[in-house]
Amino acid sequence: MNVLPRSFYERDPAVVARELLGKVLIRRLASQVLSGKIVETEAYYGENDPASKAYKGRKTFNEPMFREVGRTFIYMVHGNWLLNIVAHPKGEVGAVLIRALEPLQGIDAMKKNRGTADLKGLTNGPGRLARALAITKELNGVDVTDEKALSL
Repeated sequence: MNVLPRSFYERDPAVVARELLGKVLIRRLASQVLSGKIVETEAYYGENDPASKAYKGRKTFNEPMFREVGRTFIYMVHGNWLLNIVAHPKGEVGAVLIRALEPLQGIDAMKKNRGTADLKGLTNGPGRLARALAITKELNGVDVTDEKALSL
């Protein structure tokens, strides 16, 4: 499977969000591989986007949105970690939230991580997706263009 190059993420976040649809997200855990097809995304911009974590300017927690594209930006909302990929043209700010996946590989492990047997609701929301794939703050800043890391 080919990893998307950094240049893929050096574009308008809305374009990147649309083009991530149908791509496969792969999470490697020791000897297990968890994967899913991306079926829902959401684009966020910088200080002029009221829905963006960058809306009130550059802060310690949102620093990744201002940096190199193709890296994860993971933050917590209502007790859930959310997976974003930094995406924006040079000199701008933005990220794409991965909102939902269609599980492909490692489904039993995902169910265990989530504590559910419900396949339909396994990864149909950003918090559920992160729990199913065991995504936590420790993965903040990971380079998704590196095939050894979390990859797309």
